[in-house]
Amino acid sequence: MRSNPCINSGQIPFDPNIILYFGGTALSIIITVSNQKGGVGKTTTSAALASGIYMAGKRVLGIDLDPQGNLGFCLGAGMANPHTILDVMKGTVPVHRALVRCDYGDLLVSDITLSSSGLDKVTVNREFILRDAIKPVMDFYDYIIIDTPPALNLLTVNAYSVSDFLIIPMASDILSLVGLAQLKETIESVRESFNPGLNVLGILLTRFNPRTLLSRDVLEMAGQLAGQIHSKVFDTKIRAGVAIAEAPAHGESIFSYNPRSAAVKDYLKFIDEIASDIHLKEDL
Repeated sequence: MRSNPCINSGQIPFDPNIILYFGGTALSIIITVSNQKGGVGKTTTSAALASGIYMAGKRVLGIDLDPQGNLGFCLGAGMANPHTILDVMKGTVPVHRALVRCDYGDLLVSDITLSSSGLDKVTVNREFILRDAIKPVMDFYDYIIIDTPPALNLLTVNAYSVSDFLIIPMASDILSLVGLAQLKETIESVRESFNPGLNVLGILLTRFNPRTLLSRDVLEMAGQLAGQIHSKVFDTKIRAGVAIAEAPAHGESIFSYNPRSAAVKDYLKFIDEIASDIHLKEDL
């Protein structure tokens, strides 16, 4: 039976101490998880990062830019929330009123209305709508994790434009390689026009089975792509595991639901692998 550990923090007056679980202020480190292909483990990776970093004692904000709204579901936000990230980006609701507080930090949730947002009609600084919308609370968090839609659209560009780091999950199948040239072009365009500091941390292979020729072939081709965007394939690969699919239905993170799962252990190893790059170890 799924529990709902979240409350809508817009129901109470805005107070930085509500968000600052551990006190102090900081300049957020913003990490976007992105791939224009669906079914590659993008949302699972976003949720694992948010909950894993939170468990390391950091203040975390998760932002769901996918109209499917699955990041909120994975982190226990439920489906009935009065305000979404679209309200914030349109400026109809202040960002602090849209925050949903959960067991693993705060969330800005989304729903299907984001798919017809009308944001593409904005003519001035439309690539920075997200940045401007979250600016009032941005520095109350150590880390902001952004889950993006399976598309290269204005929402994705907004995420890239505000981010420090980009992680690209890729399922270990040939179809996952389709369209990666377009992803490369989008990254280069954002770096050139909006965010020269965007750092592609690497490609994370999911549903990986080192015993199959297919996985090994995908690893080789992913390495070639990573070289073209001046990045790498992470040493950690995520194996298939039923626990990461079951955890959201029980209202738990993958780490609390089944810590013995091979895939869950892989995600812990992955967070440890990137910890130095995202400055997670500096204050631990």
